[in-house]
Amino acid sequence: MATDEAGTGPVIRELRPKDWGPWYDNLIRAFGAVPEPAEERELWDALTEPTRSLGVWDGTDCVGTAGAFSFRLTVPGGASVPTAGITMVSVAATHRRRGLLTAMMRRQLDDIRSWGEPLAVLTASEPDIYGRFGYAAGTFGLSAEIDTRRVRLTVPPGTDDVRLRYAAPAEVLDVCEAVYARRVPGRPGMLARQPGWERLGVLDPEESRDGGSPLQCVVAERGGEVTGYARFRTKLGWGPSGHDGTVTLVDLEGTDPATEAALWRFLFEIDLMTRLVVRGRPADEAWQFQVSDIRRCRLQLRDALYVRLVDVGAALAARTYQAPVDVVFEVEDAFCPWNTGRWRLSGDAKGAVCEPTTDAADLALTVRELGAAYLGGVSLTALGAAGRVRELREGALAEAAVGFGSPVAPWLPHGF
Repeated sequence: MATDEAGTGPVIRELRPKDWGPWYDNLIRAFGAVPEPAEERELWDALTEPTRSLGVWDGTDCVGTAGAFSFRLTVPGGASVPTAGITMVSVAATHRRRGLLTAMMRRQLDDIRSWGEPLAVLTASEPDIYGRFGYAAGTFGLSAEIDTRRVRLTVPPGTDDVRLRYAAPAEVLDVCEAVYARRVPGRPGMLARQPGWERLGVLDPEESRDGGSPLQCVVAERGGEVTGYARFRTKLGWGPSGHDGTVTLVDLEGTDPATEAALWRFLFEIDLMTRLVVRGRPADEAWQFQVSDIRRCRLQLRDALYVRLVDVGAALAARTYQAPVDVVFEVEDAFCPWNTGRWRLSGDAKGAVCEPTTDAADLALTVRELGAAYLGGVSLTALGAAGRVRELREGALAEAAVGFGSPVAPWLPHGF
């Protein structure tokens, strides 16, 4: 078990300037010992927040790492909520089964609570690890490999009014970021990016191209205004029947349906390409309902953002509810005991209040179920059917499930 600096054994402390090299080296070793390209490491150097980063030190050796980015996360209703983005978590293979990860998670959640951030989120390399600390999958990403030789796209009216032009990704970064910022309030799970994070979208080290082209960008304009963009790579290939190239989508945003359709149609029709590969897109994205043959798109859904309510009352009050709710939750939270107890949530589309109560409970669940349902992408009814939510008042589960829903699927736009 990690101790403070007055004790013996491994010590947890905030990251100091001299710590960065060994701290990062331990992280890279834990994730396969493959060094990141210099361009990528330089960006993470700049984005990492030392006072929100922890290291575990055994003498002079760094044997554990954990960080927390300062994010603002869109929640149902459009509010932007202060959120800790948990990142760079590792424990050296030489120091397993000593309680180091648990000690870092304990310290981290205590810190997040003291910072007044009601939510913590992460992406999990091994999902099984984080459930015991109260995290649950709250968003999902849709991937596809589309046979563009056989799949046609039917586009909505106005698509032909959208003008597309090629542009160097770095030269149009500002206008693309403005489009992204306009999109953030409209979909739960999206991150309001702080300065510097826009560079993530144009990282283009040769080592990451997998034989494809340098990053390309197309900008969409309508009525003299930039309304969208797509970043992608192409990889030319040839087979017995001729050209057999692949387009890989990196990022796409549009401020209206016609713009989005114009960008997708462009990707479908690039010369010499027969395949479009997309990863981690919104689960309800419109192109799925515009294609002529969904089976030839080879869809796959995968967990993305894991959500943890650090302060149940503040988190549930920070979002709105698409139907009126008035429900008492009996919450169990072994790792953050300040959340354990009964909470009355009263809210609707205009706002909500969530406070401790002694009233009889309507639903019983753990903080993990609240995290799963929080952004509106996982149904409380489904969790109830799985045996993870107990209904104590008849009708309470359906009432809460409708209220917690979201008219659009929550989505994490990029990793961290």
